Amino acid sequence: MSALFRRFSSLIATAVTAAALATPVFALDTVKFMAPGSVGGGYDQTARVLGKALIEAKVAKSVTFENKGGAGGTLGLAQFANSTKGDPNALLVVGAIMVAAIEQNKPQITLKDVTPIARLFTEYNVLAVREESPYKTLDDLLKDFKTNPSSIKWGGGSKGSIDHIGIAELAGKMDVPVNKVNYVAYAGGGEVVAATLGGHITVITGGYAELAKYVQSKQFRLLAIGAPDRVEGIDAPTLKEKGYDVTIGNWRGVYGAANLTPEQRKEVTDAVLAATNSKVWQDNVKTNAWSPSILTGDEFGKFVEEEHVRLRAMLVKVGLL
Repeated sequence: MSALFRRFSSLIATAVTAAALATPVFALDTVKFMAPGSVGGGYDQTARVLGKALIEAKVAKSVTFENKGGAGGTLGLAQFANSTKGDPNALLVVGAIMVAAIEQNKPQITLKDVTPIARLFTEYNVLAVREESPYKTLDDLLKDFKTNPSSIKWGGGSKGSIDHIGIAELAGKMDVPVNKVNYVAYAGGGEVVAATLGGHITVITGGYAELAKYVQSKQFRLLAIGAPDRVEGIDAPTLKEKGYDVTIGNWRGVYGAANLTPEQRKEVTDAVLAATNSKVWQDNVKTNAWSPSILTGDEFGKFVEEEHVRLRAMLVKVGLL
């Protein structure tokens, strides 16, 4: 009887072990994303694509998203930093816009209060008008901008953002005083798109990914892109080839919670890197014309410190700081 019991127990143990091996071991549990901008904006889009990629790569069980826009993303940063300490399942989407906002607003909580994980890609700004706009080309637009600067309403991200800095820099190249630039700031991409479609904004500036579906549906017409060279899949001349030595681009990446152990930080980083190798991520890189620029850990943290120096100097140069 005891031999039979032992054999039965052995079979049960084998079955349990097999079941355990068949169950996926996820690096992360439910990943909680903070997108520090409105739904439909660049932060939001990055979060949702990365969330799908984490699941496809089988490194996360599930994902949730929270949006909190305002102050260039620093309101979302503050909420994230205060509510996630030590949580390896929390991710905050960040970018150059947030760095510029920190330099401008000098908030109590900065990126030093959270953990750098990875820079993911760079996205270059496009300039676009709604299809009904009288401006058919960049030359048409800039002719009026030069003659009567305030007549052109530029719409983009928050004051002092990459969008704003880029337009101010373009104005400087044209000898248009920065204080004459009629720039209207919005908390997120969805709002500025609606304002442009409604005719309240003359020209919108932002990442191509946010505007792609409106371009493809012929609601927006591209006039130019702020990339150093032409970007595959985007039918627009660069500002440089039109005679303006201006590059307008925004990198995006993710930070983790404060107080992560080295092991937790590595686990989160490895999960994010695995996600960037997934099909859904690679498909979106191509569709959105993102330029991959992976950088992780302390190297990413050092890059962000250098960005603070670079963007502070640009804000001073264009009269925004």
